[in-house]
Amino acid sequence: MNLTISGHHLDVTPALRNYVTSKLDRITRHFDQVVDVKVILTVEKQKEKERRQRAECNIHVKGNDMFAESSHADLYAAVDELVDKLDRQVVRHKECLKDHYHEAPKRVM
Repeated sequence: MNLTISGHHLDVTPALRNYVTSKLDRITRHFDQVVDVKVILTVEKQKEKERRQRAECNIHVKGNDMFAESSHADLYAAVDELVDKLDRQVVRHKECLKDHYHEAPKRVM
C-alpha cells in the first residue's frame, strides 16, 4: 500500500502522521487489496471556526476509486470522521465483490 500524506497551509507533524496511519490501518484490516492512499490535510481561512480543519482522502482499490472528505473544528476529529466514511465505503465495496453465484438446482426426472 502506497500512503501519501500531505498538508495544505499546514505542516504535517510526525504525531499527526502517526495518527493518520494508525487510523488507516482499520481500512486495511477490513480490505487488504488497497493499492494507493492519498490524504490531504488542510487548514482553511474561514471566519467561522467550526469547519476550518479539513481532511480529504482518495483510495484506489482493486476495481474502484473512493473519495471522502470531512471538516471539523479539530483536525483529529476530522480525520476520525474521514476514516469512518472510508471504512463504510470499503466494507460496501467488499460486499459487492463477494461471489453471489448459487449452484444450479438439480433436475428431477
